Amino acid sequence: MRDLADVLPLRSGNTVLRLMQIDDAIEFQRYRSDAELARYQGWSAISVEEAREFVSPMSLVTSLKLGDWVQLAIAASETNTIICDVGSFVDVHDAEAEIGFTLCHEAQGHGHATNAVNAAAQLIFADANVKRIRAVTDARNLTSMRVLERAAFRRVGEQRAEFKGELCTELLCMRDRE
Repeated sequence: MRDLADVLPLRSGNTVLRLMQIDDAIEFQRYRSDAELARYQGWSAISVEEAREFVSPMSLVTSLKLGDWVQLAIAASETNTIICDVGSFVDVHDAEAEIGFTLCHEAQGHGHATNAVNAAAQLIFADANVKRIRAVTDARNLTSMRVLERAAFRRVGEQRAEFKGELCTELLCMRDRE
């Protein structure tokens, strides 16, 4: 796998996908503490110190790591300010990857999420031997489903699940290597 410093930042329209920076910790903590934004996410509110502890190693990531999540910053190209993040996971057998994303409320509706998901998928396909990337979203999260559709993911299944104490339907989406 290539060194991420050689390929990042990736620009896609008005969006930049880049390594997290220590200076991102305050904004990262702010949106990671937004209960409405966290509704469909696997994380919950964190302190500023916890945000720094999370961002610090992510700022030093050198490659997509097999069997581990890597979180990259989504930034607005005009300011390079973090407006949320996208995570990628390549399984230990380098056969399949997963992607997840979050976008701050104030940045929604400007194409940033779709741009970031497309850029992250390009990065994964270029750096890993995966044949497909999966994404899982709650069926109630219509905004995320629209982002995935615009980013060439197709719905391939669904399953009943319990998430944060609520019964829900999770939609499984896939994007194949082109």
